[in-house]
Amino acid sequence: MAEAPLLRIRDLWKTYPTGAGEDLHVLQGAALTVEAGEIVAIVGESGSGKSTLLHITGTLERPTKGTVEHGGRAVFELDDEALADFRNSSIGFVFQFHHLLPEFDALENVAMPALIQGQRFAAVRPRATELLDAVGLSHRLHHRPGTLSGGEQQRVAVARALMNAPDLILADEPTGNVDARTAEALHEEILRLSRSLGQTFILVTHNPALAAIADRVLRLRHGVLAPAEDVAHG
Repeated sequence: MAEAPLLRIRDLWKTYPTGAGEDLHVLQGAALTVEAGEIVAIVGESGSGKSTLLHITGTLERPTKGTVEHGGRAVFELDDEALADFRNSSIGFVFQFHHLLPEFDALENVAMPALIQGQRFAAVRPRATELLDAVGLSHRLHHRPGTLSGGEQQRVAVARALMNAPDLILADEPTGNVDARTAEALHEEILRLSRSLGQTFILVTHNPALAAIADRVLRLRHGVLAPAEDVAHG
């Protein structure tokens, strides 16, 4: 039997009630299959549902209808507690705004996903240190977010997303809040992590340069995904 893909989404719908008594259909049968090690970019107009799709893929939100399978397992069959455990161990998140905890230094911020699992800081410190070194921040281990540049903060966020060795990293406009030079460096970092570690990424972006590093670019329109033929990538 063929091994299940890393991610398979089928007939995904998300509907929100409106104040007018009607339903707003954000996703309308979206489908997606992602293999391990792929970089997939999702583009689309503002308000098209890209972030909603990413939140459901990351189990932050439940769909109205449809299935999301990670490694062949239908994750929304899990209860909320089991789903939270799955999310913490199997999925990493990088958002446009880094959401680092200001009272902790870079090392502690990176270690946070493992600390949430109940692991001791002393036990996970070597991996957190290794990850910060991997993103070029070995000289910033004990700096708090307020003393880091925007690009450095995003690199800390990338390292944090890798902390629990997740199968999948979901990134929502990860370079949307930094300058062009910093964005280019982060794009190269994502590509390197994919190629050297086999890390799988789904990137939601308006940035053609970020979409260009992806193996596939899909456009979300009218609640469904289709190849984005008008976006250069490779």
